Amino acid sequence: MLKGWWLVGLGGAVGAILRYAIAVGLQRTVPQQVVPYGTLVVNVIGCLAIGYVAGWGETRGPLSPEMRLLIIAGLLGGFTTFSSFGLEIHMLARSEQFGKALLHIGLHLTVALAAVWVGFGFGSGTR
Repeated sequence: MLKGWWLVGLGGAVGAILRYAIAVGLQRTVPQQVVPYGTLVVNVIGCLAIGYVAGWGETRGPLSPEMRLLIIAGLLGGFTTFSSFGLEIHMLARSEQFGKALLHIGLHLTVALAAVWVGFGFGSGTR
């Protein structure tokens, strides 16, 4: 049990460092950003990576539980949780649960973003 926590923590630390390095690198390369490109690039890379790992595991044999913890929960989770969101949507759509996929997207875009507004209000003392 404790081994799993360490695998997720190690992978998460590496993922967070990679995310920061990419965001800082892009900010230096493209200083006049119209949108936060760092976040977009990290999310796209994370989604590509989690799709690859999931597809690879499905067609070439499942990953061991330890590798799933290290790579998917740890590395990619620390890199971007958007990749997990993307994989969840993909799996729901792939199993033809389109209503659930749209509901999942809608809830994230409304409830999660509303939580940012509320949290910001509480944090800034305006609520």
